Amino acid sequence: MEAVLWIVLAIALAIGEAFTATILIIFFAAGAAAAALAAALGAPLLLQVIVFALVSGLSVAAIRPVIMRHARSALESGDTPFGIEAMEGHHGTVLEDVDADHGQIRIEGEIWQARSFDGRETFAAGLRVRVVKVRGTTVLVWHDDLPDI
Repeated sequence: MEAVLWIVLAIALAIGEAFTATILIIFFAAGAAAAALAAALGAPLLLQVIVFALVSGLSVAAIRPVIMRHARSALESGDTPFGIEAMEGHHGTVLEDVDADHGQIRIEGEIWQARSFDGRETFAAGLRVRVVKVRGTTVLVWHDDLPDI
């Protein structure tokens, strides 16, 4: 019966992790699963609690820092950006007037949906702009008078 309670706790904690952005609760779910295994093997309640605490604590201490290090953006960690992060700072040419609501630019041969970074500026077709931020498949652009990154 204790094993079932630990399994229910593990499932509840795993579901709770799905609603947070902490990457923390899942390690307690792992501890509860380990305690469920200990209970299924016939360990007394005190040993189950010790297993829960040890597995939870060790996984938080050993695994969470690795996950958090890889979850940071390249700009935050000082690594070389790649993928969409590498687009920030690139130059583009306006193909269709860019304002707060719509527009298109060409960046290294690719056409991107674009919006003005501050929502007030308008960039006419043919102007050269710089990508300030990438939001999904839309780039936020500004004048190309910023220094190179």
